[in-house]
Amino acid sequence: MLDNPIGFGASDFIELILAVLLSPLALAWRPWLEPPARKLAERTVWSMAALAALPVALRLAILGRHPAPSPDIYDEFGHLLAADTLLHFRLANPPHPLHQFFETFYVLQEPSYSSIYAAGQGMALAFGRLIFGHPWAGVVVSVAAFCSLCYWMLRGWTTPGWALTGGLLAALEFGPLNEWMNGYWGGAVSAAAGCLVFGSLPRLRAGGRTRDSVWLGLGLAIGLVTRPYESIFLLLSVGLFFARGELRTLARALAVAALVVVPAIAITLVQNKQATGRWTTLPYALARYQYGVPAAFTVAPNPIPHRELTPQQETSYRSQVSYHGEATDTLARFFERLEYRVRFYRFFFFPPQYLALPFFLAALREYRFVWVLLTLAIFGLGANFYPFFFPHYIAAVTCLFVLMSVTGLKRLNPAAAVLVVFLCVVHFVFWYGLHVFDDKEFSLALRRYETWDAINHTNPERRILVSRELAEVPGKLLVFVRYTRQHIFQDEWVYNAADIDGARIVWARDLGEPENEKLRRYYPDRAVMLLEPDVRPPRLGPYEPEVP
Repeated sequence: MLDNPIGFGASDFIELILAVLLSPLALAWRPWLEPPARKLAERTVWSMAALAALPVALRLAILGRHPAPSPDIYDEFGHLLAADTLLHFRLANPPHPLHQFFETFYVLQEPSYSSIYAAGQGMALAFGRLIFGHPWAGVVVSVAAFCSLCYWMLRGWTTPGWALTGGLLAALEFGPLNEWMNGYWGGAVSAAAGCLVFGSLPRLRAGGRTRDSVWLGLGLAIGLVTRPYESIFLLLSVGLFFARGELRTLARALAVAALVVVPAIAITLVQNKQATGRWTTLPYALARYQYGVPAAFTVAPNPIPHRELTPQQETSYRSQVSYHGEATDTLARFFERLEYRVRFYRFFFFPPQYLALPFFLAALREYRFVWVLLTLAIFGLGANFYPFFFPHYIAAVTCLFVLMSVTGLKRLNPAAAVLVVFLCVVHFVFWYGLHVFDDKEFSLALRRYETWDAINHTNPERRILVSRELAEVPGKLLVFVRYTRQHIFQDEWVYNAADIDGARIVWARDLGEPENEKLRRYYPDRAVMLLEPDVRPPRLGPYEPEVP
């Protein structure tokens, strides 16, 4: 990738040159494509169905070469634990009596054994596993829902034809090649919630019906149970939309929406109670205290002292306080972080869309488009208070980025707008084709220039290898994981099911022979094995005590 603030890479120049060479085809096909596209755009149900089916069909078409993704990042395992917990008809699990063996990233062990995440993404994964037998199916369905709802949202802002164009761009950009469809840590669920919220607002302003208030409430509810922190920004954006003397409309809409949001509030409170022991303490907040993961600027005193910190946790916690709590350079660090993150917003645009974005500025004569920029600023600045950032943190405003592109395209010369859309399609077809011919020499040569490489090439080959080996071992297993002193701590292997004792494989940390004996006595009916993941390739075999 070239060193520039928007992350414009060498791959972008390759595909843009190819697209320019093929651009005459776009003008030649325009008379044939536009009439049927206009007819389809006028038919809301058919358009939504087509946009939902398109990313699913494209992803399934390459399933032979790129199978369902294997989880690798600890966020993914956290959401999968949440899904498994929901399938056991609870929001948190009782703590294990020997929980010290199962300590891992983003999972509480006390006062409950549970994921630290809100239940929304887990619900999607649980749906996929319950209906289709695999949690990834829930990811695929959530992406289909987002692409479909993106068109519905745009129908409230622009003409049917441009709404269909925006939906097509969303399906190609956030569909089969995107990390949101090829992982388990979310994005599409929040994006669908944003579509419901931002699509209902112009309809309500135009005198919308009660159902529009219901859609507003449903979007806010999904946002709350998926990303509670960012749901605050969603609510702020709603109030800002009606800030120009439309408080009566806002009050009427929120009165209905509040009834829809009540179940989401109840789910959040019950999850808090089951997971942390307090109605108002999020599992995420408790984990941040217990394990010392950095807060953005300041760290509050311990809100719920369920247990004393270990010396290691205390040291980590205090070090984060000293670093992130300094008041002298807090503001400078805030803006440095904001400047650095500009390149991550490239995630929301195909490179050709940059050609249309300047023309969006012409729409700022209308308050509703000023509001779009204000809402994006609220999310951008609000997310910047947290020291880490990934695009799915602000997934709720994805449809607003699409709206910006569509609004800019609408103000271009029609022929120029067709060319820009064509360039976006070529961009997608270029990279999709490389993944179709995945093992060809030209694909291997060019794929390393792919700016957002999300589809299975970075899949955890070592985990897949170990899973295959374990599948060949019969019976119930207890696998101790032994790390070397040079172990990279982010490369974690200890992840367990919601019902640890009932799982076929129990993963445990190697705490040394005297401690390990406790767990071996606890599971007398399990064959005991040892995994050494820092060996290349990972070594799996019978358990042997570590030589001092």
